[in-house]
Amino acid sequence: MNLKLGKVESYIHEKLEKGKLHFVLLDPDDIGPEMAGKIAEMSEEVGVDAIMIGGSTGAEGDVLDSVVRAIKESSSLPVILFPGSHGGINKYADAIFFMSLLNSRNPFFITGAQALGAFQVKRYRIEPIPMAYLIIEPGETVGWVGDAKPIPRHKPKIAAAYALAGQYLGMRLVYLEAGSGAPEPVPPEMIAVVKKVIDVPLIVGGGIRSGEQAKTAVKAGADIIVTGTAIEKANSLEEAKEKLEELNRGIKG
Repeated sequence: MNLKLGKVESYIHEKLEKGKLHFVLLDPDDIGPEMAGKIAEMSEEVGVDAIMIGGSTGAEGDVLDSVVRAIKESSSLPVILFPGSHGGINKYADAIFFMSLLNSRNPFFITGAQALGAFQVKRYRIEPIPMAYLIIEPGETVGWVGDAKPIPRHKPKIAAAYALAGQYLGMRLVYLEAGSGAPEPVPPEMIAVVKKVIDVPLIVGGGIRSGEQAKTAVKAGADIIVTGTAIEKANSLEEAKEKLEELNRGIKG
């Protein structure tokens, strides 16, 4: 069996050899196609490495379709689906984080949604990238929707155990998620402990609103930082660009 990495996953690994990465997450439920296209264009200009598309609610169907197409027309960055469930699959995307919410109480979010979406991913020829997805306190909307048992912020070894289990199950990325709009990011102590035990790239997202917070996560061991809410909530495109630049400096120095 040939487990050769696909185009987007190879791109991620090649870029990681040169430094840390910054992915911008856009939620089609919160942002329209025109604005999504403009943010994607600005993201590419300032040095962001990929655009992730998804959300916990409503990010599917025609809404998802129009946003993905607008981004593809405005930017050459890879577009990676970040689905809340099997409804978040789109044929225009380059890849999909084929993720399992390992600390969900509901088997649907561990393997059920994945089984329902698998044939569609194959039919659309979207590149699947296996990911262990872990919800850290507070978890916010995604924790509630995914029926997660959020990992306590002061228990980094629990996160590390789940992360290593995910790697041993064959997942090629680990994502620590505090939840979109979380009041605080994933603690640096937890990032450091998880990074110490795994051999695959570590993604960290949720609650990262400043360059300083991004820098702290990178110093702790994060390989890829995901930002979204801080950019979507900007009052203007100029403000959004300034925030993108600030976050990017924090990540890449």
